Amino acid sequence: MTTEEFKNYYENYHSKLHKRVGAGEPFMPTAQRYVRRYITPEKNPVTGEVIDCGFDCIMEIWWNSRDDFESSMKHIGSSDILPHIIEDENQLFATHSNPVFSVEEYDSPVGPNS
Repeated sequence: MTTEEFKNYYENYHSKLHKRVGAGEPFMPTAQRYVRRYITPEKNPVTGEVIDCGFDCIMEIWWNSRDDFESSMKHIGSSDILPHIIEDENQLFATHSNPVFSVEEYDSPVGPNS
């Protein structure tokens, strides 16, 4: 699958899976944001290398609390939903062994006022 085919499928089919399978509510009803960030390898300014990281997209889902996250994970893993996700992901991903992790975010000032 080309990068454009991947993006097209992700944006037009996978990200809208709950609508296609007729789910009464979103698969993650407590989620606040569902974001895909498609990756384009760039030249490292120190080494000059362009390194392929081995994946095409970073998908983020934002929740207001850990409880909301855990509730969504339980809902997604239910026997009503999980088979639809697995079937759809077989069209999109090379494996279901995708890393899942939490992120703790910190900001630092940059620019002329830092």
